[in-house]
Amino acid sequence: MSFTADQIHAGQAVYTRPILRIYDFAVLGLSNRLIWKCPTGRLLEHYDKHVTANHLDVGVGTGYFPDKCRFPVQAPRVALMDLNETSLDFASRRIARYQPEIYVRNVLAPLSIDAPKFDSVGINYLLHCLPGSIESKAVALDHLKALMNPGAVLFGSTLLQGGVPRGRFAKRLMGIYNKKGIMSNEHDSLEGLKTALDQRFCEVSVEVVGCAALFSGRA
Repeated sequence: MSFTADQIHAGQAVYTRPILRIYDFAVLGLSNRLIWKCPTGRLLEHYDKHVTANHLDVGVGTGYFPDKCRFPVQAPRVALMDLNETSLDFASRRIARYQPEIYVRNVLAPLSIDAPKFDSVGINYLLHCLPGSIESKAVALDHLKALMNPGAVLFGSTLLQGGVPRGRFAKRLMGIYNKKGIMSNEHDSLEGLKTALDQRFCEVSVEVVGCAALFSGRA
């Protein structure tokens, strides 16, 4: 499936500097706990479990997770990848202590970097922002897998509509976000996510917390 420039732009365009300044409070602080029913602390536990000393974070938002996580070494190799340069600048400043590598990339297109591959790739809240169905947007997993070392782990989380419990406010807010193009998860289901991961990775794990799926798989 091909994606239009407008579709690709919509999911990340909302992350302006004013939005990024309130994102941690509004989304990670309130929406995750009260609406999506997946507390940010649970996402951070998942991150800590899988992050390595040679890590790529994709769809970086504010840089919250690479900032707050527990890397297994004091001086990890950390790279940030996003199509939104404002997010990349915001996140890279936040984790400047790690001297992160910065890559402006569209994960729906083939990826290449002039650098070694990674042992872990984090994609928290990325898939539900990508256009298309879970089956079509899963091409991003293929592109990211090309940047992973053998045995590396890809992990993350995404908000789903099918196969997970959603309260009234979650349904309403997802509907608004999908109409605005901020989210594109109308056809994203738990079964579809599991299938996409199983087709590409081994040792796949998927856990549902609220209407979020926390997942991992090894290359």
